[in-house]
Amino acid sequence: MLRLENKVALISGGAKGQGAAEAQLFASEGAHVIFGDILDAEGLKIESKITENGGSAKYLTLDVTSEDSWNTAVAECINTFGKIDILVNNAGILIEKNIEDTSEAEWDKVQSVNSKGVFLGTKAVIPYMKENGGGSIVNISSAAGIIGSQFSAYGASKGAVRLFSKSTAVSYAQYNIRCNSVHPGFIDTDMINHKGGIIGDEESTKKTLERSPLKMIATAMDVALGVLYLASDESRYVTGSELVIDGGVTAK
Repeated sequence: MLRLENKVALISGGAKGQGAAEAQLFASEGAHVIFGDILDAEGLKIESKITENGGSAKYLTLDVTSEDSWNTAVAECINTFGKIDILVNNAGILIEKNIEDTSEAEWDKVQSVNSKGVFLGTKAVIPYMKENGGGSIVNISSAAGIIGSQFSAYGASKGAVRLFSKSTAVSYAQYNIRCNSVHPGFIDTDMINHKGGIIGDEESTKKTLERSPLKMIATAMDVALGVLYLASDESRYVTGSELVIDGGVTAK
């Protein structure tokens, strides 16, 4: 039996990176996947890739900072499939600046996407999950949501996601709605793999690897497999927890 057979999943930030890996993996495990992003061209390519491989998926434009956009996405799930079983709050951005170099506008933008977006997505799905008898919400935080980060706005936003997940878990366990956070470390996606990025060149990659006990950079699929576990019924007794996928960075 497929691990997500006949479940309906909504994934934000699904056009590339971890979100795209999650969308493809979920579909291969039998889920009906609706995934959103603001990168329409990339999102439609992932949709085509999934459907060409026999999966069930639909891409839509989703601005996670907009309550109306979230409500539209959730309505699409309900109108198309009649329910929503899984929400993955995956969308996120990183501004690689310390406190003094971060402008107020940059701070607000990071909090809006990374923290407010998780709140709005969760708020939008809960009524339908209650009606459906339960569901699983998986919020993508970061290792930077557990330990200090030089990128202050990002770390603050991901710390908020961590505690918001626990609050959601405690508040809605009575409705069989589970909520957990995932804390990736160094993952080879565009967020950190770019010119001037954390692994954007040989020297920066070397320094990053020195911080990892496993001395490796993970792939998006390494994270997606953990998200799959939390989304599935295999984790039916897991809520309010933190799944750390960081090569040992936070253990130091």
